[in-house]
Amino acid sequence: MEGVHVAGLRFAALLQSGPPWLEPAWVALSSAADPRHLFTAAFPLCWWLGPAPGAALLWGALVAEWLNVVLKWLLFGERPFWWVHESGMAAREPLGLRQFPVTCETGPGSPSGHCMVTGAALWPLVSALSSLVSARSGSPVLRIIPFAAYILLMVAVGLSRVFVLAHFPHQVVAGILAGAVLGWGLQGRTPGSPRAFACAALVLPLSALILRWVLRAAGLDIDWCGSPPRSCVPAPWLCPRPTAAVPRRSLRLAAQWCSSAAWLRRDSRPLASLWRDAGSALGLALAAASPAPRLGPWQRLAGAAAAVAAVQGLHRLREPQDATLWYGSSALRYAAGPWIVASLLPRLLAALGRVGGAPHRE
Repeated sequence: MEGVHVAGLRFAALLQSGPPWLEPAWVALSSAADPRHLFTAAFPLCWWLGPAPGAALLWGALVAEWLNVVLKWLLFGERPFWWVHESGMAAREPLGLRQFPVTCETGPGSPSGHCMVTGAALWPLVSALSSLVSARSGSPVLRIIPFAAYILLMVAVGLSRVFVLAHFPHQVVAGILAGAVLGWGLQGRTPGSPRAFACAALVLPLSALILRWVLRAAGLDIDWCGSPPRSCVPAPWLCPRPTAAVPRRSLRLAAQWCSSAAWLRRDSRPLASLWRDAGSALGLALAAASPAPRLGPWQRLAGAAAAVAAVQGLHRLREPQDATLWYGSSALRYAAGPWIVASLLPRLLAALGRVGGAPHRE
């Protein structure tokens, strides 16, 4: 794999040597494609455009993220920002590579989660839009446009991840292909019962944690860091249980080679993704258990704005510093989001509509 990694870093250097005005665009696109935005922004908007596409988007996102965590644990995958130093390439062949606030992901790198999760979540929406365009226009050419836009978006996201040194090119290609295949496979297969979503909330994280335990028992513990000088001082949560049994750990490497400790985010860890997925599945179960009332166009428009504001506000609340409390509060927030969007807000808007439409009494 060394030749693949070297070629990937040279390609990243070529991207970074491009026009300076492109740099903010690449960084912004990489940040916007973070899978958590599918849960906190894309889902609230999409659900109010149509409950079925919204549920399909969230279901695709959480299943894809769970599978992405499993694949990363099995494949590991180096990340460019640490491999360039660990391999000695930075000393042999200075490329002038730069890091950014979105660079320092703390989990393994293969396949790209940004590409895989985004690709799987958006596939049912693109397919539905393509069918709608075809039905309205009858043109097979126009039917292709949504899929062409989808491909261009995924390629751009992949290039942005290479640009910021979060992934090698082969990792983003693997993520794009896996996301498209998974999105196609999940199309039309979104569960509709609260019990199915509740089972998913239990089975998805439990199965991944069992796999993680098996890997650790086999001596393949890739999550816990060792005890390098820089790892634990600026970010103690990176090293909850030091061990020197296997020196190469994704968390240790991220902490060691990240240019700024402030760029290391706890929510980029694989375990954080699992709790996000479990919470979101539980939130879908709560929403499915109390179906939303029918609303008019203006109510739906107001609901979309209120849903995005409510979920964004929920995730901007102050987070606890303790790791256990942080994971617990994260799961609760992601569980509350779908319930607020698909159950609480529709009922509030329906109640306000009834009050506003009632005749005035003296």
